[in-house]
Amino acid sequence: MIKNVLLVDDDTEMLHALKAGFKRYKESFAVLLAEDGLQALEVLKQNIISLVVTDLKMPNMDGFELLAHVMQHYPDIPVIIITGYSTPEMEQLAREGGAVGYIAKPFLIENLARQILTTLRKESEGGTLHNISSGMFLQLIEMEQKTCTIRLEDKEGGKKGILFFRDGDLLDARINNMQGESAAHKIFSWDAVNLSIQNGCALKENKIQSDLQPLILEAMRRKDEEHPEAVPEGVIEQIEPGPEEPTERLNRLKAKIEKEIGQQCGLEDLYQDAFWDSRVTQLSKIGAFFQLGKFMLAYIDKGDTNDYILIPGPKTTVVSVDPRCPRDKILRVISE
Repeated sequence: MIKNVLLVDDDTEMLHALKAGFKRYKESFAVLLAEDGLQALEVLKQNIISLVVTDLKMPNMDGFELLAHVMQHYPDIPVIIITGYSTPEMEQLAREGGAVGYIAKPFLIENLARQILTTLRKESEGGTLHNISSGMFLQLIEMEQKTCTIRLEDKEGGKKGILFFRDGDLLDARINNMQGESAAHKIFSWDAVNLSIQNGCALKENKIQSDLQPLILEAMRRKDEEHPEAVPEGVIEQIEPGPEEPTERLNRLKAKIEKEIGQQCGLEDLYQDAFWDSRVTQLSKIGAFFQLGKFMLAYIDKGDTNDYILIPGPKTTVVSVDPRCPRDKILRVISE
């Protein structure tokens, strides 16, 4: 993902010189400009910013005030200070205020670029994934109780968002000037995303008072309302087994379950369903990313009358079961 770097300085000639000099790094980051702290606040509201590079001495709102604002409202965004009035005391103040870097004028563009790239690299220290379903991946983050900051880019619309997790709990979400649950709903409606993971989370306060699963379901509900022509998440198109997966194979699996567990095993139906194929592919990608081994089975609890067990293959096999079924036993029998 191309990351946005915000340059803030009242010297417009220097701003445009930096922007021109950074063109060679366009594959790594894009540059946005602001001529003082107040303009910078507007840019921060309207864009997902990965790094702020700001001068100290500016009108309206100086660099120290901007640094304080970023640390309070955007603690995930690192700040590099540039100044033409460098003293050891000023550098100490900047670092105590939260700045991650400090560079004195005059400087070589290459030296500042090196600091920027080093800082941006931390955004994806936990890894990157491309073209995946955000919902399934984030549920795994919750299950693993990870503490991380995740930056996402919608493959279809190019919009960017950010999520904050601490011990598997979603603390906050942000898309431009949208924050909290409304931002989370928007992010979870994206079908395919690129994402990068940063280990650690700068946020402390929990601004989202909800578990992850209800947020994802609500996002899907809103998406269905906006696009009624789309196939609803709960609708399953049953596909008869083809020659490559004969009915006998499904019958043998059904007989095995009933034999090992008994007629009261909770088995409702067993069939193949192409609706789940893409989801199984996504789960396989996620499992490989976390080095969890080969994907064998998935148990899906959607809050419907029945739950579903997914078995990967050329076509996904779906085992529809009563939620009261002996889950551990039926999973063990299927996997043997």
